[in-house]
Formats: sequence, structure tokens, C-alpha cells
Amino acid sequence: MTARAAGETREAGKAGHARRGGMPAVVSVALGSFVLVLSELLPVGALTGIGADLGVSTGVTGLLVVTPGLAAAVAAPALTLTAGRLDRRTVLWTLAALTAVADLLCAVSRDLATMLAGRVLLGAALGGFWAVGAAVAPRLVPPGSAHRAASLVTAGISVGTVASLPLAALAGGSTGWRTAFWAAGLVALAALAAQVRYLPPLPAGPVLGRRALAAVLRSRAARGGLLTTALLFLGHFAAYTYVGPYLEREADLGGAAVAAVLLGYGIAGIGGNFLAGATLARSVRGTVAGAAAALAAAVALLPVCAGSPVLVTVLVVVWGAAFGMVPLSLQTAMARSVPEAAESSLAVFVTTVQLSLATGSLLGGLVVDGYGVLAGPVLGAALAALAVTVPLLSSRRRSPARRQERSPAGEPAGRTPLEEI
Repeated sequence: MTARAAGETREAGKAGHARRGGMPAVVSVALGSFVLVLSELLPVGALTGIGADLGVSTGVTGLLVVTPGLAAAVAAPALTLTAGRLDRRTVLWTLAALTAVADLLCAVSRDLATMLAGRVLLGAALGGFWAVGAAVAPRLVPPGSAHRAASLVTAGISVGTVASLPLAALAGGSTGWRTAFWAAGLVALAALAAQVRYLPPLPAGPVLGRRALAAVLRSRAARGGLLTTALLFLGHFAAYTYVGPYLEREADLGGAAVAAVLLGYGIAGIGGNFLAGATLARSVRGTVAGAAAALAAAVALLPVCAGSPVLVTVLVVVWGAAFGMVPLSLQTAMARSVPEAAESSLAVFVTTVQLSLATGSLLGGLVVDGYGVLAGPVLGAALAALAVTVPLLSSRRRSPARRQERSPAGEPAGRTPLEEI
């Protein structure tokens, strides 16, 4: 346990059971996680409609996915370093309010600049939540319910992922894409109201210093995990950001069919998350490599199978299941790569994810605008395939003699986060 976590545990113990907040407070946090992920991914399901309405190309519209990723990449480490001085309840209230303002600004925007401003606000809320908000759930319940509380917040993330694309696609085909943002803004306001009502005071623990974050980057194990993370998220979002235009233009699916396929993607992602939970106990490296290989194969076949709606549907569902395994697998790998600084490693992980998400969406937009919608999956598959090689190469580089060496902390030297644990 880190000094920060230990400090928060002591503060929670002083508060006593009556001031924990209980499951209603956990549900309010889970609702916040749900609407954050929902809002982040909404443009992906309505990319074509948004671009047509704002008068910009598909690639330029992809900036709506790029922008919150960049903002979150900055916000995550910044809030990790500074928000420790603030009551976590205040932090969560602020993040929920930012989310509501961001979504409502997007709903009323009439030009790309205004909508991008809303997405910057969303990115700040997103980075802040992953940096300091996601860890509060166990503090709200007795120790015996901590895992249940954490899983409920994670469920909010999964449901947000599932709901975002079909909601945006359905709204775009009926009442218009703005309806989806209005709905997300109202949910964010509901989350804020619930948090104001149910969250107890959550005093801050010790503040992490810059040295703790820098120590993660000095770890060979963590660097290997971050490289795998970067390649996978680059590849995934280079293709995923433009999956809507692919399904509409290349697979020739109507609005209802697109929504159904994207719903299948989301449901498969939830299944992939549970599958990763089962396979990580056997092999972290195998789980990461297997998920990356399945993702690369499914995405690579999309251009080839564009003429068959059935095959496209199967491939998108496989893609969803494969990517559903990725976040939990990589978070586990990163936490184990630097166990003495797990919180710091996860903060750097969040920054890497958001930067890669933004860069992947940007690269995908460039190739889609330059070479057509089918170029997105080609680029995405190539980058994901490179991610497969990292855990395999890291395994081969570890010589028998190296395995026997010990670090000052008593752990095997040369350990990688993708090593079987």
C-alpha cells in the first residue's frame, strides 16, 4: 500500500461507518464514470452526421475524439500532483459539473470551434476522474464491500462504452446527433445532484510528488508496458474512430443496422473484460498478446470483408471482445510492473492512453481523408500487430542468468509487466 493510500485509509477509518456514504454514494460515482465514458465516445457513433452539420470532413470531425484525449493526458498527471490537497468530494463535484457543461456546450454548438471547446472541458474532467476520482469508491463502504464498490464504478465504464455508439447512431438517424449530447448533459447533472446528496467528506491523503511519477519512467518493466499500451491504443483508435463511416459507406449498412452492430461491439467488450479477468490469473503476458493479436486480425480483415455484412458484423464483435480485454490487462500489467508505486504507474498509464487515443484518432483522420475510409483499418491493424511483438520480444530478451538476479527490493531483475505472474 502506498503512503497516499494508507493516509486515505486512516482518514476513512476516522470518519466511521456513518459517514462513509454507502452504496448510494458509490452509485453516484458510478453514474459519473458512466457519463464520462459515454460523452467521450459519443462522436464516434455520429461522426458522419456531425461532420455534415458542421460542414467539415470526416477526418477533421475526428478532432472531436482527439481533443478530449489530449486534454485528459495533461489533466491526469496535473491533478495527480495537485488535487491531493482538496477534499475528494469537491473534486468529484467539479468534474461532474465540467462534464455537464461540456456536453451541453456541444449540444448547442453551431461550429467546430465551439464544439472543440466543449471537448476540451470534457477532457479535463476525464483526466481528473481517472487520476483522483476512480479510487474513492472503496472509501465509501466498509472494507468487506470494497471490491463490490470498485466493480460498480467499473461497470459504469463498461455500460458507458456499450451505450455511447448505438445511442449516437440512433439519435443521428432520428432526432439528430445533438439529442445524444443533450441526454448526456442531463445524465451528468443527475450524477452531480446524486453526488451532492450522498457523498460524505473525503479528506485528501498525502500528495504524490514529481519524483514518484519520474520513477515509473525509469523502470524498464513499466516502459515495456507503456510501449504496448501506446501501440494498442494508437492502432485501435486509428480504426475505431471512423468505424461509423466504414459501416455506412463500405459495408453499406443503414442507421438501424449500424446501431445494432455497434451495440454488439459494446456487449462483446463487456464479455472481453470478464474473459481478461479469468485469463490474467494464468498469464498477464499471454492475455495482452492474445488480445492484441485478435484485435489486429479482426481489424485487418475489415477492408477485405466489406462486401459481406455478416462477416463485418462478426469481425466487429470479435474486435469489441478483443479490445474489452485490453484496459484491464494493461492496468494489471502496469500496477505489477512497479508495485511499490502502483498509483504513480497508473497515472502515467492514463496519460499514455489518452495521448495514444488522441494521436491514433488524428492519424486515422489523416489517412481517411487522404486515402479513404478503408485506410483507417489498415493503419490500425498494422499498429496493433506491432503491439503483439512487445511482450514476445520482452520474454526472449530475459536470459536465464538475468532471471536469477535480484533487485535491491528483492524482486527478480529484468521483470516485465507482461511477464507471466
